[in-house]
Order: sequence, then C-alpha cells, then structure tokens
Amino acid sequence: MIPLCLDQGVGLIPWSPLARGFLSGSRTREAPRPTERARTDDFADRLYYRNEDFLVLDALVEVSAARGVRPAQTALAWLLSSPGVVAPIVGASRPEQVTEAAAAVEITLTPEEIRQLELPYVPHPILGHDQPAPRRR
Repeated sequence: MIPLCLDQGVGLIPWSPLARGFLSGSRTREAPRPTERARTDDFADRLYYRNEDFLVLDALVEVSAARGVRPAQTALAWLLSSPGVVAPIVGASRPEQVTEAAAAVEITLTPEEIRQLELPYVPHPILGHDQPAPRRR
C-alpha cells in the first residue's frame, strides 16, 4: 500500500506512532508497566513487549540520550523522516506530551542514527485484527 500511496502522492498518517506508549522510553525489561496506561492496556500486551521490541527500544533510548532528547521525540522524528509520512496520529494524556511531540519536527536524524534505530527491528505478524477488543476494567 505504501508504494502506491507514494506513487500517487497520497500522504501517510501512521496510527499509534509511539506504539501505545511503548516508545516513550518509560518502559524497561525490569519495569515494563510503570504507568497507569501500561498497567491497564491489555491490548498492548498482545502487540508489544517481546524481546525484539525491547531491542528496538534500547536503540531508541541510546540515540535519544546521545542527542539529549526524549525517546518519543526521536521516534516521531524517525517516523517523519520516512517517505510519504505527512503527520502521525499522536495521543497525549498531558499537555507537556503535546509540546514534546511537536518539538520532534525540529529533529533531523542522521543516516547513521536511522540505521541504528532500524537495525534491531523485526517485522511483527499482523496482530490485533483477529482478537476482540480488550475490556476496560
């Protein structure tokens, strides 16, 4: 679908660019659910939290620390560097998260940083579409 959109000049608006908060940098292998959302988002448990997901998170945290920016900003900057992406759909639970997300447009990642972020990525199988939506507690 992406090649067709690029060919036809159709902009891409990715859904859940921070992987339901997983790419915010607040989760670790030792403390994978430090926030209320992480503790109550059963759907995210089915999508993320694999070892290969934490390898991506490790690379993200490393690149972010070297730049002195938040992991969410680096994740959004990576996404915005992708051909055809015109805007991500970003959810926020606090005003400062909107400010941080907006600052990502000022970050231009180097080709080396992009390679570092992409190297550990392993494509996921299609997830979530064959499962009922989780019930909220």
